[in-house]
Amino acid sequence: MTPGALPALPVPRLVLWRHGRTEWNAAGRFQGQLDPPLDERGRRQAAAAAPYVAAGLAPQDTVVVSSDLVRAAETARTLSGLLGVELRLDERLREHGMGSWEGLTRDEVADRFPEQYADWVAGRPVLGRGGELPAEVAERAVAALADLPPAATAVVVTHGGTAGRLLERLLDLGSDHRRVFGPLGNCAWSELVVQGDRWRLLRHNSAVQQPAGRVEGLGPAPAADARATPEAGAPAPPGDADAV
Repeated sequence: MTPGALPALPVPRLVLWRHGRTEWNAAGRFQGQLDPPLDERGRRQAAAAAPYVAAGLAPQDTVVVSSDLVRAAETARTLSGLLGVELRLDERLREHGMGSWEGLTRDEVADRFPEQYADWVAGRPVLGRGGELPAEVAERAVAALADLPPAATAVVVTHGGTAGRLLERLLDLGSDHRRVFGPLGNCAWSELVVQGDRWRLLRHNSAVQQPAGRVEGLGPAPAADARATPEAGAPAPPGDADAV
């Protein structure tokens, strides 16, 4: 699938926020479009991160849109409730469909489908497992953003794989540049803005570190009218199967 020209989006600033942790994330199990909920740690992550994501956002000029899968929607509601804005759900922001891999751990996939797993680890196209191609994921996610109402900022609550494909599409990274950026950790976020006729990545993988309740690289949580500007990343755990 060859992507066409990137459509103009009705928002000049995007915050891509990955959902909090699930038990399947902790176990290194591929979720894809299956629907496990947040675990207790994931709920704490969402509650801790929401004030940082919200800092500096004007509720009257902010759109919050989420995948309709429960782990993303539950994460998103911590923010929409804090801002007092409507939460939009869009199935086009669901995780990358992974076909026969869904529900399996990394070790199980490596054992049952070693050639596919080797291609996945190397960032090559994975053939024969079913599910979706990376370009298909990117195009449906972009289409969801193109249908948003005009606003200054859209907070897009989605998944590790979908966030990665969306970043690559917005920044016009070809298949040989896949995985230039590290994957979003659970409840980490990235920020992009339009500059001229291109998207530019301003921050990547910002996250609140628990239990201290601080943004990595920054210090204490911001006041309600302050702007969180963490610079350090929060790498996903090595076993997190969906952070690709």
